[in-house]
Amino acid sequence: MTEHSHQPNHAEGAGTISLTGAVAMGTGVMIGAGIFALTGQIAGLAGPLFPLSFIAGAVVTMFSAYTYIAMSNRWPSSGGIAMILTKAYGPGAVAAAASLLMALSMVINESLVARTFATYALRPFDINGGPLVPVIAVGLIIFAYLVNASGNRSVGLLSIVMSALKIGGILLFAIAALWAGGGLTTSQTASGDLAPVGFIGSVALSILAFKGFTTITNSGGEITDPHRNVGRTILISIAICAVTYLLVAVVVGTSLAPGEIALARDYALAEAAEPVLGRTGFYLTVALAMVATASGLVASVFAVSRMLTMLTDMKMIPHSHFGMSGTIRSHMLIYTVVIAGILAVLFDLSRIASLGAFFYLVMDMAVHWGVWRKLRHEINARGWVILTALAMDAVVLAAFGTLKWQSDPMIVVFAFVGIALAFAYERRFLGQWTSDNASGQGA
Repeated sequence: MTEHSHQPNHAEGAGTISLTGAVAMGTGVMIGAGIFALTGQIAGLAGPLFPLSFIAGAVVTMFSAYTYIAMSNRWPSSGGIAMILTKAYGPGAVAAAASLLMALSMVINESLVARTFATYALRPFDINGGPLVPVIAVGLIIFAYLVNASGNRSVGLLSIVMSALKIGGILLFAIAALWAGGGLTTSQTASGDLAPVGFIGSVALSILAFKGFTTITNSGGEITDPHRNVGRTILISIAICAVTYLLVAVVVGTSLAPGEIALARDYALAEAAEPVLGRTGFYLTVALAMVATASGLVASVFAVSRMLTMLTDMKMIPHSHFGMSGTIRSHMLIYTVVIAGILAVLFDLSRIASLGAFFYLVMDMAVHWGVWRKLRHEINARGWVILTALAMDAVVLAAFGTLKWQSDPMIVVFAFVGIALAFAYERRFLGQWTSDNASGQGA
């Protein structure tokens, strides 16, 4: 597989991930966080129609994916989002800061998934929260580091095996639960009124549940025949996850009352399994959650380390070896898991998810605006699709920000300060501001 070996800096990994492996990686990241960490939180915001939030999230994600697919088809590359932003804004502060926000949102996702793993692992012992959650979460993050340190082939093989197990298991769980519960009945969450702002705001978390498709973009240089397979992989992964999410959300909605979902927001799927499938179903669901989150974390660490390596190669972020030997990527693996571990200790699931949603949506809007403004003609993209994706992101971000300002204003402050610091830091580091006309300037 040497036809793409001309790509700079990452030629040694070109063509090492098959279409099947890439789909497994993408679905691995999405399902790892989407079902188990976010279902309860989405239900809390969206109200009685929360299963439809996943469908709305899939629609928004499909529009967003169009921009990434069009760019990746033209310029497939490891760390692809950094490449997209650099081509759209030039190698300056805007591209660097937005890329950094993407990397941070992925690291935040790792801490989210790790804490979800720990939360489900403790459910058979009737332990809800406490100091064991961050301890187990950090242990899983270390495991993900060890798998990634062993190389691409190990990551790809583990992703395929674990993704097949969890997707098959989750679909069987959903079908069995619906069968045992009498099929598609009226959701118990149908009480209460649907708040439009709450539903639209919940889509921010649904989008977060699908954002694993960017893992595929970031690993474009490693995928075989990327001009053809990057787009196919993204669309297949989103479709698989949309069906899976909808089935699971219906199970939760038909098994649990609104109050029960609220109490079990961090482990809603396990709680929903017991009423219809008994204690055995509960244990199997816990096992599925642990498999899903573990594989999702492995895939996410792989992708973010690739992206940070490319940012370093492009001189968009500083790098220090801190006395360590080895390659830049090996250092980035360590930095990634250290930051994820710190976040897993400091923040609970709700705040981690909210912070990740803010960072991701701002980055995504920067991508769409930059591509629409400068590159849509060069890549033969439909401008109205890109603008629709941008508008959808803006509406969802505004609704989500409004909800969080009412319920947890500090996380809005944390997000705003984090975004502002990312731009200010990159502007100082690069010594230039290139939001308008720096496409020809160097860093």
